[in-house]
Order: sequence, then C-alpha cells, then structure tokens
Amino acid sequence: QVQLVESGGGLVQPGGSLRLSCAASRNIFTNDDMAWYRQAPGTQRELVASISRSSTNYADSVKGRFTISRDNAKNTVYLQMSSLKPEDTAVYYCKVTRTWGQTYWGQGTQVTVSS
Repeated sequence: QVQLVESGGGLVQPGGSLRLSCAASRNIFTNDDMAWYRQAPGTQRELVASISRSSTNYADSVKGRFTISRDNAKNTVYLQMSSLKPEDTAVYYCKVTRTWGQTYWGQGTQVTVSS
C-alpha cells in the first residue's frame, strides 16, 4: 500500500506561483508513472501533467506555465505552477501508477486563484 500526501496548495493572486508536492509513504520506482490531476466543482477530474522515467506530458491549458518533476530519492513529485489563472482553481490530486498497473491517489490539495 502506498499513501500519497499532497501539500503546497493555497490562495494566490492571478499571475502568481505555487509549488505543489506529493510525498509517497513507500519507495517509488523510477519506472512508476506519476501524475497530477485536478478537479474543479461540477467538472470531471482532468490530467494536468504526467512524468515517466523518460518523458513528461502536459495538458494544453498548462503548457508553458506548469512544470512537473520528480525526486525518486525523496519519493516525491512536484508541480511548479506559474502565471496562474482563475481557471486553474481546483483541487489538485497526485497519482502514482506502479509498473504492474496498480494506482494510488492522494487526498487532494485546494488551489484557489483569485484577486
């Protein structure tokens, strides 16, 4: 069992930045995929960014503004968010997919972009 704990959310003004962290309770292997999703009220959860051993992938809406990274030694994945917009407001969740397909989700962290 892997537990994921997100942190770093909060209230930020438009144009501001936040860095989200997701720490895993057990070792994450370099071949495990890690990702950030978000869900705004009344909408479906959507993929924001993902990172595998060799590549990253971003939703079109965040390309050039968000950066996903991972530190395998710390079992942690990050999401650096810049130039934030009100439409980025959502609960952000991290997800780990083990190489054999099992998935784990964090509990989510709220990001609110408002003046």
